[in-house]
Amino acid sequence: MTTVYYLKLTQLEQLNAKPLPEHVRIEEIETNQAELSRQFYTEVGKHWQWTDKLVWTEQQWVDYTQPANLRTFGAYSGEQFVGYFELNKHQDNSVEIIYFGLDKAFFGQGLGGGLLSQCIKTAWQWQATRVWVHTCDLDHPAALANYKARGMALYKTELEE
Repeated sequence: MTTVYYLKLTQLEQLNAKPLPEHVRIEEIETNQAELSRQFYTEVGKHWQWTDKLVWTEQQWVDYTQPANLRTFGAYSGEQFVGYFELNKHQDNSVEIIYFGLDKAFFGQGLGGGLLSQCIKTAWQWQATRVWVHTCDLDHPAALANYKARGMALYKTELEE
């Protein structure tokens, strides 16, 4: 059994932001989005049992990343990949954090809070009515605590087999 946690922010003012170190920059992926989304998903997700999209074809990745309501962002230190996040804007103007994570080389360096803060700010810049995410007990052990520390409120918990 896996426990899935749903969290949300309903106002940007609820964000308890943590700064991102100056050496880390965030770039929106506007070219090769399918290729980079797949690369990011594979690299970050291999530690957390993200397996559902590993069997996708190149065309499935293109189809996934093509809609204007999906945006992918990479975080870098110099040329080194630090982590990424993907945002999906729903018809109700809520913005879901679809994927969020750090490359394993950057675990334990205090970057997760700053990257998540930038992720949430970016979601609000997209005229969101709320920002939400779901995580589970298979994700990084600090994931749930990081979402809560940024001010996100738990609103639903589910058990999945």
